[in-house]
Amino acid sequence: MKKIYITSALLAAFSLQAQFTVTIQAPADFKDQDAILYTLNGSKDIIVSKEQSKNNTWAFKYPSNYMGMMKVYFPSSNNTFNFISENKNVSVKLETQTNKIKDIVYIDEANNIMSKLQEGSQKKELILPALSQIKEYYKDNTEFGKALRTEISRLSGGSENLDQAQHPFIYYYNTNYNKYLSNDPNKKISQDEIINFIDKSNDMLETSSLLRPLLVNYLNTGGNTNVAASVDKLLDRLKVETPRGQTVLSELIDIFDVYDMDEYKDKYLTLAKNLKCTITDRLASTMKSNANVEMGAAFPNYKFQSPVNTTAKSLYDIKADKKVVIFWSSTCSHCESELPQLLAKYNDLKAKNIQVVGLSLDVDKDSYTKKISAFPWVNDSELRGWNSTYVDTYNVHATPTYFILDANNKIINKPDHVGDVLEYFKLK
Repeated sequence: MKKIYITSALLAAFSLQAQFTVTIQAPADFKDQDAILYTLNGSKDIIVSKEQSKNNTWAFKYPSNYMGMMKVYFPSSNNTFNFISENKNVSVKLETQTNKIKDIVYIDEANNIMSKLQEGSQKKELILPALSQIKEYYKDNTEFGKALRTEISRLSGGSENLDQAQHPFIYYYNTNYNKYLSNDPNKKISQDEIINFIDKSNDMLETSSLLRPLLVNYLNTGGNTNVAASVDKLLDRLKVETPRGQTVLSELIDIFDVYDMDEYKDKYLTLAKNLKCTITDRLASTMKSNANVEMGAAFPNYKFQSPVNTTAKSLYDIKADKKVVIFWSSTCSHCESELPQLLAKYNDLKAKNIQVVGLSLDVDKDSYTKKISAFPWVNDSELRGWNSTYVDTYNVHATPTYFILDANNKIINKPDHVGDVLEYFKLK
């Protein structure tokens, strides 16, 4: 067999070709200094690097090939925005107002095209049906009729004329979104078609943001009575020992968690635990989040940021016979109806040496501060919404989410609603 030698210079050239830069520009009055770049794996954001502003510009060097969705997050102001990479330089200019992103100007070609296609897709779904109905009332030879026909024709177009070689990710995303996730009732996709696509697709499936909604669509096509059979059929085809199989398994466990399908969540979480192969980071993350909040597990400690109604530095510093930990938000309608019920019984809880700890997923400081003024229990928030660190640590998918801990911070109950909390303490 003939040996092929590659010089270090040639390797360096390949390395340079694989690298691209993400450049973000912001106005001079934008106050954030730090920015974090993320890639995507299924529905999971993966941190790439953190950069500081230089003259209100952030430049991220990405060291390898990547085609897919990316995002930049500004933790100080909780601003975030999404964009794509086609393994080429990305350039974005932000327009801001009172330190909030008002508009995003995509300067590079790929993101400019993607932005226009996304805008067109929204109009296609929301406006095109209405225009088609209005058209029936106007003759084609009138000025308005001609304008209607032109606009309908424009909105009816898609990415068919897009050069796949020049823009592979945009082509991949739009083609497969329109095929598998369209709201068009005339497009019927079978489970076998979805299985074939997931099995045969290239790596852009994981980076496209299509996987989670595609799996939900797959489960819906099988009906509520065939969930286990549908999942087993899919996993048998993909093989859970493979990276894609494990990513899909991880996504399915999260989906069952979100929709309170505990029977299926437990079944496939057990399957994951019993795997004898090397576990991918994606699946390991899902398993760890779930292990953290299993009944009987030690609830991971949390270091408070700006706690209210306590001098404690962390969750474990709070000494009580029992604790009720609530993940909530001032913008959550269910929280709005449930937390006042807890407030009404707070003195009774306190008399039993039961402490309440609220960890908020708020973003707006004023809204959060106003709301907690009525809550006498321990309150804290990172003011990062669903970007809060405790979302992954405690496997939080919805608000409010409750945990009851014993004196040693072990989980002894996971109530679904405030009524279950009060019933557990015989206060209902």
